[in-house]
This record gives sequence, structure tokens and C-alpha cells, in this order.
Amino acid sequence: MKLQELFPHLTIGSDLEITGLCTNSREVEPGDLFLCIKGVNVDRHDYIEDAAARGAVAAVVSRDVTCSIPCVHVEDVDGALDGLYDRFYDRPQDKLCVIGVTGTDGKTSTATIIQKFLGDENCGYIGTNGVSCRGYEADSPNTTPDKGHWMAFFRAFLDHGCRYAVMEASSEAFYYGRLKDLRFDAAAISNVTSEHLNTHKTLENYIACKQQLFLQNDGPSVLNRDDTHFEEFRAVADHVMTYGRGEDNDLQIKSYTLGADGTDVTIVYGGREYAFRSPLVGAFNVENLAEAMLMCLSLGMTVEQLISRMDRLHVEGRMESVSLGQSYGVIVDYAHTPNGIQKLMDFVRQLGGKRIITVSGQAGGRDRDKRKFVGEAIARNSYHCIWTLEDPRFENVEDIAAMMSENIADLHNYETVTDRQAAIEKAVGMARKGDIVLILGKGAEESNVIRGEDVPYPGDIKCAEMAIRRRMERRSRRLQRPHPPKSPVAAQRSVRQKTSEKR
Repeated sequence: MKLQELFPHLTIGSDLEITGLCTNSREVEPGDLFLCIKGVNVDRHDYIEDAAARGAVAAVVSRDVTCSIPCVHVEDVDGALDGLYDRFYDRPQDKLCVIGVTGTDGKTSTATIIQKFLGDENCGYIGTNGVSCRGYEADSPNTTPDKGHWMAFFRAFLDHGCRYAVMEASSEAFYYGRLKDLRFDAAAISNVTSEHLNTHKTLENYIACKQQLFLQNDGPSVLNRDDTHFEEFRAVADHVMTYGRGEDNDLQIKSYTLGADGTDVTIVYGGREYAFRSPLVGAFNVENLAEAMLMCLSLGMTVEQLISRMDRLHVEGRMESVSLGQSYGVIVDYAHTPNGIQKLMDFVRQLGGKRIITVSGQAGGRDRDKRKFVGEAIARNSYHCIWTLEDPRFENVEDIAAMMSENIADLHNYETVTDRQAAIEKAVGMARKGDIVLILGKGAEESNVIRGEDVPYPGDIKCAEMAIRRRMERRSRRLQRPHPPKSPVAAQRSVRQKTSEKR
């Protein structure tokens, strides 16, 4: 798009080709128009030269600046954003069926399952695991990004042939106004437990932010009738459809049998009973699956279609088994709330492992009160646990670990290893045959937020694989090492010992 198409009154620099809009100089790509918004702590006018060095061809400003690229002056850059986004991206949200998924636990799994059912050639995904549809991938600055980002992602989905977009709609996104201009075509919620109170201060405020999804929803609202706060969401939602264990639901979870490699599920929908096998494990994933199925049914799919697509289901970083043929289990999961961790622990105990060894931390700059409950849920269900780094932001890892240990002064089964990769290495090294190593909190994420910077990190799955391989290699070297012959005295001692043992 030409600069003049965004600013028809321009005469100077009007033929410049604009290939993108950007408000963060660190994200600028060649051809971008840099938008100098004024944040609470940062004025983007101060970063024009950085943006220019990265390839920005022009900037939009609201004060006089001296810089090496053309500037378009407007009275208020923040106030001009909506119009610029609409003109540049041509309102892609109006051309997609936009599905919002919220809840304390289960957002990523449910949103991913919905995308798998609809097909990634038809549906794009935005959330914790990034941004994707078939043929397109991008990183998102937040689980739920701001308007400039989600409009760019929606535009990319359209350009790749998608008709749907499913996005995780976090409470913080509503709190900070990132979704204030977006109307949804369908919405779903999994559950609500106490979380993010560092931002919302009270549970009531937290619920109010999640309710906003349904106030901005023009289509079906999929609710969990078994959740404690069901009535609070039914009060604000239209076109309600429910899932749960009771017969009074649109989709009833009639029964299920858990296994280590899948789950046998029976549901009732439309007066008919359906039995099938899901590759997802854990009772919590039965609820996530029911939520996703009901959403897709509300959009016109049939139960038969959904069952035929069960083999597509895989959620990266959620109950992901890391197996290289070792004699112990290793599971990576994103669980980081007390409720999510307790449900996970309940399931893992059912797998019958001899001992559970857990690696976990808690994010800095987030709800401090929950840390002791997370630590307690882990420690009381584990043989041994290792507290470690997990997006500490501006906090000290040891201080976070101390808070996680507040409710377990009577236990002695925990320690702190601040380096996350070293913590995983130690946990894998401790495992014996039949044990289960749990690595919690990061899932598929490949960076850690430290002192305000996204620091690259191999990811829990890769770290676990490396630790397992190194342990296998060490064992292989020991087995291949030649053993020196025993001395006559040692040989006689060995014979006497065996004879004594037989007696």
C-alpha cells in the first residue's frame, strides 16, 4: 500500500510503499511504517532512529523530531491507530468467523483442538503456542495480542485461505483494552479459579474481564455447566449452549476411561450416544475436548465429522510425553495454576509410576499469593521436586522458590536449581525405572522473560531430550568400558561372600 493511501492529504513521500505497520522498534521489518505511540512508560518518538535502522521507511509522529526518514504529523498518533489499521488491513475480522476461548485453565488446549477439528487450512490460531495456520507461522508478543497484531494475523489468515480464526482471549487482554474493538462470532469458557489477581486484585474483577468476551460475542456461547461460576457467565451470555456431566447439557460427558496413551469417551448429543477414543489423556482433557466439540457443533459440524478427525488431536507442550526408549517417563506440561497442577497430579498418580519427580517454577511479576499453593500441590504429590527459573521478569528466582515453599515446611523433598536446563538435567538423572519426571510451567515456550528481555531457551522438550540422550550416552560408555581382571585375593573374597549369602 502506498503511503498516500493511508494519508490522502500527503504530497511529500506519498509514493513510498508501506508493507507493514509497527509500534515497537524491535519488531520493525523492512518497509514498515513506524507508529510513534506514547505508552505509560515509553514514548516511541525516542526510538525512530532505531526503527529506521531496522528498515522502517517512514514514521507517524505527533511532535517535532529530527530523523533520517520521512515523518507524517498527526495530532494524536494513538487516536489515529484505528483508522490506520482499518485502511491498511481492510478489517479482516469482518471476513472471518472469529472464535474466542477463555478460562483459567484449558484455553490453549481447547483453542488448538478447535483448530484441528476445523482444519488448519481453514482456521488460524492465536495464543500461547504462537500464531499459525497451514503455510503460515508467527510469534505473538502476548497470549492475546493488541489490535495491531491481531489484525495483521487475521489478514495473514485470510491471505492463506482461512475462513475461521480461533484465539485465546485472556482476562488481561480485556483489562488492558487489547480486544475492545473486536466483535466475536462465537465464544467459549472452560472454568474460572483464582488467578492473575496481581492485575485484577479481586476474583470479581477477574470474572468481570472474562465476562467481557461474552458481552462482545454475537454468536453461540459455549459454557461449562459444571464450573462453579457457570451462572455468572450465563447471566451475560446469549445463545447459550452447555457441556458437562449432567443430562441437562447440550453435550453430556456420560463416561470416560483414562489411559496412559488415550481416553475412551462416551458423550450424548442430540439424543444420541456416541463412543470414541481420544488420543488426549487426563480428565481435564475430556472437558477441553467436550468444549471444543460443542463449539464446532455450534458452527455446523457433525459428531461423525469430529470423531473422524480425532487422530488429528495433539496439543504441543500439553501432557507431551518425551520418549527416547528410556525406562522412565518424562512428561512436559504447561500447568502453572494450583487447579491445573492438582488435576495433572491426580492423573499422573493414576498412571502408576513408582515415583514422581517434578521440575517447576512460577512466573515473576504475577500473582504471588498462589505460589505457596502451587508449591504445596506439587510437593505433596511428588517424591522430589526442583524449583527453578520460569519467566522471573524482575524478581529473584530464589525469592520465588521461597514463596513456593511456604506451605511445606514439614516436608524435605524439595530444592532450588536456578538454571532451568540444569534442573531438568538433574531430575532426569534422578529417575529410576518406572519413575515419572514432570516438567511443568513452560510447555512449548522457547524463551524466558528475564529483566524485561525475552531470553532464548531451547524449550522444555528439547532440554528433556538432551538430558535423556546424555544419560544414555554415559550409560553406554560405562557398559563399553573394559573391566580390569580381579586380583586373586579379590576373587577369593567374592567367592566367600557369595557362599555366605547362600547360607
